[in-house]
Amino acid sequence: MAVVETEKQGDVAVIRMNNPPVNALGHALRVGLQDAFNAANADPAVKAIVLTGTGKFFSAGADITEFRGEMKEPNLPPLIDHIEKSAKPVVAAVNGTALGGGLELALGCHYRVAGKDVRQLGLPEIKLGIIPGAGGTQRLPRAIGAEAALQLITTGAFIDASKGAAAGLIDKVVDSDVVGAAVAFAREQVGKTPRRIGEQKVGKVTAGMFDKARASIGRHPSGPVAPKAAIDAVEAATTMALSEGNAKERALFREAAASPYARALQYAFFAERQAANLPGVGPDTKLRDVKTVGILGAGTMGTGIGLAFLNAGYPLTIVETTQEALDKGVQRIKDTLDANVKRGRATEAQAADRFARVTPSLKLEDLGSSDLIIEAVFENMALKKEIFAKLDKIAKPGAIIATNTSTLDVDEIAAETKRPQDVVGLHFFSPANIMRLLEIVRAEKTAPDVMATSMAIAKKIGKVGVQAGVCDGFVGNRMLASYGGEVQAMNLEGAMPQEIDGALEKWGMAMGPLAVSDLAGLDVGYRIRKERKLTGEAAQHARIPDKIVEMGRLGQKTGAGYYKYDESRKRQVDPEIEALIKSEAEALQIKQRSIPTDEIVERSLLRLANEGAKILQEGIALRASDIDTMYLNGYGFPAWRGGPMWQVDNVIGMKKAAERIKAYEAKYGARWKIAPLIEKLAAEDGTFAALDAKKK
Repeated sequence: MAVVETEKQGDVAVIRMNNPPVNALGHALRVGLQDAFNAANADPAVKAIVLTGTGKFFSAGADITEFRGEMKEPNLPPLIDHIEKSAKPVVAAVNGTALGGGLELALGCHYRVAGKDVRQLGLPEIKLGIIPGAGGTQRLPRAIGAEAALQLITTGAFIDASKGAAAGLIDKVVDSDVVGAAVAFAREQVGKTPRRIGEQKVGKVTAGMFDKARASIGRHPSGPVAPKAAIDAVEAATTMALSEGNAKERALFREAAASPYARALQYAFFAERQAANLPGVGPDTKLRDVKTVGILGAGTMGTGIGLAFLNAGYPLTIVETTQEALDKGVQRIKDTLDANVKRGRATEAQAADRFARVTPSLKLEDLGSSDLIIEAVFENMALKKEIFAKLDKIAKPGAIIATNTSTLDVDEIAAETKRPQDVVGLHFFSPANIMRLLEIVRAEKTAPDVMATSMAIAKKIGKVGVQAGVCDGFVGNRMLASYGGEVQAMNLEGAMPQEIDGALEKWGMAMGPLAVSDLAGLDVGYRIRKERKLTGEAAQHARIPDKIVEMGRLGQKTGAGYYKYDESRKRQVDPEIEALIKSEAEALQIKQRSIPTDEIVERSLLRLANEGAKILQEGIALRASDIDTMYLNGYGFPAWRGGPMWQVDNVIGMKKAAERIKAYEAKYGARWKIAPLIEKLAAEDGTFAALDAKKK
């Protein structure tokens, strides 16, 4: 079947795009569209043209794989200009999702008719570090006004058909048969001068709008280049003719596309998708049927996990050991659902339906009917082993039994059962109903279909699933321990909490590491450290956080941790903590100094990447890109910085990274011992990306 087909309905040519799965505007589709429009315009029997897609997609936009090479003609911008110049009326029958180049294509049509169930209309290019490059920044402001267009383009947000109609983007919304409605609409336009968006002027522009927009993009999730380019391009639409504005847009597009931030964001896009490819798990692997979920533990983590499943439509049984703890957990679920209604994230009916699917219980046996059971109690190996021995007797045959442990040996936990093939680690990140990362820990005997099912479930509940192997801390928290140790070392050397957090936040981190500790609760790490009975340098680095906890300062929840917090939880520097840090350094005979911002960032990045390289070499992580995907989705690492492994490949350089790590090793000793993999790659002019490519 051709990617573009034309069907004549009387005097109307219906041009249909059919490039599954999303009608990406690749080279073949662009050629097909050009030929189809040329033929329709040349045919005297054709009086009007309708353009539509297939299935649930009008078009999801450009074929992003073409970004990596030279784009072949016909390019999309002149193709859209050509469609807009058509003397015959052209109506877009928006049958489904129209994003990026897909929406730009619809904007090049003279009119737009959409189905009422169309949910995704938008220009999300900003999320890839670029801006719309086929007239979107010029035509959208002419269609819906500069302010509304600026909001959509700089956020990459989507709107539905009804909001599109209210804004002026969609001319008509229909209940069904969008093509039939578009054909009728097109016939009504025959004999009239086509309404070309590109010939219109942008409506009223609020004074200072663009300056205000520029002032608001300091910590934009797409980095510093693309948001500014988007604002400049939309502003151009208010002062320039379409041809001039398009030229300005293309220049700004090229500038953004050439930035390292765009490359990092596009790498992150592909890395996230690559993470779903698991060894020994193919498309023919049959998934286990998971319709019901049970959770043991109604604390913050257990209820957060429960909410993630409730929001995805699963019935939930949640079990606790005391009525008080169970009631608190159920109330926490209800309060969160109610808060979601107030914030517009759910309707009252949706919240009520989700809460109605909660079955609270004090009996472990009530988990026996669940297809997936997740243990979410605190980090204590003896307790988890006891629980899994009991679950082994309770769970039905074929049920997946998961532990939410963040550090402990899943093989040891699975060994308590007679079905270790059914056991997997599902490490959620707090708050579990919000954080996107799900670290899926593959134990030695975890069955391939359990891995495949876990990955599918991650997607269904809106998480990014990434495989990890078994070791202390798996991938994410093992690296975090290394990074956290370096942060504590810098504390003792003289860098105060606000200096460390400030340096890393200025660099792009969502939140500095010490502020994150306060947010998560300092008692969590304290309990883990006490159970492990740290010695040597690790114990030395634990002195400050341990003493802060022993002062009764557990972080934001007690109003004080590394910082003091007011009622709005705004952090404030605390002289008492600065005095504690100086006192501990003095007791350890560490001479304090002022540590430059660049050094704080470099030491943090290199400790992450060095530990990541060890994890990669040990096979705990499948790919360097998997490590980066974890850090982008679970640890507040800015996507426009690519991830710690990408930074070594593309910004620091492997040779320089090796040199700097060795220099730190000479200064600080064993904790900086270089990963053999980095040393090898540096000697061979290799990269993590090239190593990943060999595994595909």
